[in-house]
Amino acid sequence: MAGPAGTSQTMKKTIGHRGVDPTGETTYKKTTSTALRGAIQLGITHTVGSLSQKAERDVLMQDFVVVESIFFPSEGSNLTPAHRYSDFRFKTYAPIAFRYFRELYGIRPDDYLYSLCNESLIELSNSGASGSVFYVSSDDEFIIKTVQHKEAEFLQKLLPGYFMNLNQNKRTLLPKFYGLYCVQAGGKNIRIVVMNNLLPRSVHMHLKYDMKGSTYKRRASAKERDKPSPTYKDLDFIQDLPDGLLMEPDNYNALSKTILRDCLLLQSFKIMDYSLLVGIHNVDQAGESDQQIRRGQKALFSTAMESIQGEGRGKGPMDSADQSGGIPARNSKGERLLVYIGIIDILQSYRFMKKLEHSWKALVHDGDTVSVHRPGFYAERFQKFMCNTVFKKIPLKPSPSKKSRTGGQGGLRRGNTTTGVTVPQSHAAGGSGLDTRPAYHSQLSQSEAEGESGMQSGRPDLLPRTPPMDEAVCDSIDTTLSNCSLGSVGLGSTSLLVRSVGVEVHKSEGQDHSTPYSAGAEAVEEQDGREDVISLQDIETNL
Repeated sequence: MAGPAGTSQTMKKTIGHRGVDPTGETTYKKTTSTALRGAIQLGITHTVGSLSQKAERDVLMQDFVVVESIFFPSEGSNLTPAHRYSDFRFKTYAPIAFRYFRELYGIRPDDYLYSLCNESLIELSNSGASGSVFYVSSDDEFIIKTVQHKEAEFLQKLLPGYFMNLNQNKRTLLPKFYGLYCVQAGGKNIRIVVMNNLLPRSVHMHLKYDMKGSTYKRRASAKERDKPSPTYKDLDFIQDLPDGLLMEPDNYNALSKTILRDCLLLQSFKIMDYSLLVGIHNVDQAGESDQQIRRGQKALFSTAMESIQGEGRGKGPMDSADQSGGIPARNSKGERLLVYIGIIDILQSYRFMKKLEHSWKALVHDGDTVSVHRPGFYAERFQKFMCNTVFKKIPLKPSPSKKSRTGGQGGLRRGNTTTGVTVPQSHAAGGSGLDTRPAYHSQLSQSEAEGESGMQSGRPDLLPRTPPMDEAVCDSIDTTLSNCSLGSVGLGSTSLLVRSVGVEVHKSEGQDHSTPYSAGAEAVEEQDGREDVISLQDIETNL
């Protein structure tokens, strides 16, 4: 009974090619993590050093298929130093092409060597369910990941298109590949890829999500939730942040454009099953020590903010001296956040096995909800989920100037110009009602201002200001607003009718009422005179 129990316990500790030896050390294809890290650093030191002796030149098509190999015996050789590990062979794929990729992002050979080989690589304990082993450089710049043979082969075929895309668009959320290598040890090939690090260790991630835009079984397991830094999934995000991550319009538009562009590229290569890795740092929940560490972070070669071509628009501690490149955002509570994002796991091609997997899942479940789908549908669903559910635009606040224009109580509210202006009957009846001069004064003052600006802008349909009328004449005029006056205006002055909104002027008692003044220039002149007579004292008295 002890044998099967021990075997099952060993199987639980083994995921893919990643396992654990009796001493508790991680192994990959039965090579210990210590030996693998040492071989990686020795091999990269040699290949970058030998590459520096080659002259700079343009990348050619044959450069994408070149493979250089060097043997590292434990006792050393004329080209390699002695070491304490077993003999191994180190292969470098497309060294000239990857040198171009590194230079494109401003990574010099000495910086690349210093980050990867100056200090020991740090193994990440939370490696996920892929069975890969992850290492990070001590300065947080680079991630080293073990990949399967099919993934490494697919990346080699992808390099020409990847090269073309980087020349067209340097800013992308796709992984930045800086090197592809292979360590041959113990009769096994261990292929590794060097990429940019999306989540700097110096910044505490309060939440972390791996999202595909799918809902089928996209919830973190109980085992994952028990980890110190769990990685949640799509359904967890919808539950935790139903209102999404709110961004400034400029950053949201840049991010949406980048996601759309990257999805189209991945679709063209028939790539699918990729994810968006999102790390969220809550500035308001972080302690002062966390903020000091974040501000002390040196500028990284590749950041999330640079990837979307956005500009930080946060205020206060959110963006002060921040070198980690997080994208400013807020949650529904208004808390300030820094978001670190990137598309991962792009080395999945929609081939026979993926088609078979989708067909089988579609028979049991809804085919549109499973993560494995045809590349075109996958890209569209991914883009919509990220841009509509995960990231949202902060709603614009109404302008204070608009509030002041619409919220005042002094003037008549403009109605539809085709139907005229309605006024209470007590005001339109005559002089027995409340004096309407202050209210009408505010409205006509606005019309005068528009008239003056209209003449300056070359609009003849707006009436200019006229000299004031005689005070005695103005006092004898009683203005009423009536829809019947619209009939006295000729059809030839449509624009004039819009501006005068049906003003009818009658002479006082004792004068002839049979010839009312139409709502034309004369009425505006009369009212201009009236407006000049009205003073602040008159308004206060009436109020």
